[in-house]
Parts: sequence; structure tokens; C-alpha cells
Amino acid sequence: MRGKPIPLSPMRRFTCDLLRAARAVPTVPVQRRMHLAKLAAARAAHPQRIPWVAIFTKALAKVAAEMPQLRRAYVKFPWPHLYEFPESVASIAIEREYAGEHAVLYGRIKAPAHRPLTELAQIIRDLQQVPVEQSKALRRVLWLGRLPWPLRRLLWWLGLNIGRQRANFLGTFGVSVYSGLGAESLHPISPLTTTLNYGVIAADGAVDVRLCYDHRVMDGANVARALERTEVELHGELLAELRSTSRQNQVKPSAQTLSI
Repeated sequence: MRGKPIPLSPMRRFTCDLLRAARAVPTVPVQRRMHLAKLAAARAAHPQRIPWVAIFTKALAKVAAEMPQLRRAYVKFPWPHLYEFPESVASIAIEREYAGEHAVLYGRIKAPAHRPLTELAQIIRDLQQVPVEQSKALRRVLWLGRLPWPLRRLLWWLGLNIGRQRANFLGTFGVSVYSGLGAESLHPISPLTTTLNYGVIAADGAVDVRLCYDHRVMDGANVARALERTEVELHGELLAELRSTSRQNQVKPSAQTLSI
């Protein structure tokens, strides 16, 4: 059967490079069933309907502020060692359509633990809707994908293995979900130390939350504790923040709202 060759687009080249880097990382998924009925109700009552990805991103970043293992990475330059970052940088996977092609791009959010949920929601909305040409984070992916492969390979190696540059290059943890489409990934592949993933949230608020981790950096018990702490954060400060901003918007009905 005669078909036709299709050249790799810059976005597909970026994905291929990402998977090549992830292939060398021994990741293991750890799963916890969480019950988030109260959080789901507070989110539904919020006038801006904060995206779940923003809520989970902030919760994990707050846990990482308490657990330095989540802010560490295995790097190889100038010798193999662990490098610890002072704060988290989230790498959010976003599906975009560009030049007639659907592809996954990545936007970085610095210090998500210290940002209000409404601000995180706006950043994610921009990543989803702003034209690719106008998004610095997404332009960066296209720029890297257009380079010749020897230069791309060198930049990837340097970005992943020079400690102080790694967070600027890819972030400290990833968030990759497509539960909004009614499906979930059981083991997302990533070169990052940890990648958060969750499934479809049931009507009663039950959801399976997974954290895939680099076993060179930490062990499974640490990850299990991190998931437990994440659920505590979701039921604690994150729930309180959602309820607080909901009350503020009820007092100020003229405030501008965000629809996502």
C-alpha cells in the first residue's frame, strides 16, 4: 500500500525529544483515592469556576514547600548528584491547535504556591486561549522544535543536567491531565522528578490522584506521604480560599469574573 511521508512538525519534534529524555528516567506511579466532595461544591459555587488543574497545582506546590524531596532533581553535570530548588516551578501540559495540528505544549508557572487561585486560573486560561505567536511560553516550545537535532539534543542535555538551569528549562514538577475528556493516563511519561495526574472526578467527589516520581530522587513512602499531604491541603487552605473568594465576589457583584 502506497502512502505518503509526513514531515515532523516542530511540536512533534519537541514531543519526541521530551520522550527521549523521559526514557532515561526510572519513574514509578503512586496512586491515592481522594474524596473531594466539599471542594467540588465550593468550586461549583465559585463565580469563576477555578479549573481543577489550578487547584491541584497549588496544592502540590504547597506540599513541596514543606517537603524538599519534591523540589529536588537528579542531574549529571559535573557529576551525578541531587539538586534542590528553593521553590517550585509547575510545568502544565496544554493541548493547542497550531497550523492545523493538535499538539501538547508546556507552560511554566513560577512559585504557584504563593499565587491566588484566580491568578493561576488566568495564567492557565492564557496558555489555553492566547494565540501561540503571542505566548512566550508556547513560542519557546516551537523555537526549540525548529532547531536542528544535534543542537536540540545538546540543549536538552544541558537543560536537564545543569542544576540551576533545570527549573528554568522544564520546571520542578509537571501536571498532565485529560480527565475533562472522560479519560485518564495511568503512567504519564516525563523527565521531571514528579508528575501529577488525576482521573475523572465522580459525582460524590471521589477521584484517583497519581504522582509519578523519579525513583533516583526519592522513595515511594515519601510520595505516599506527599499525596496524603496534598489531600490535606485541598481540604484545608485551598477549600478556605475558594470559599473566601466566593464570599468576596458576593459582596462585590460588579467584580470582573473569569470564565473557563
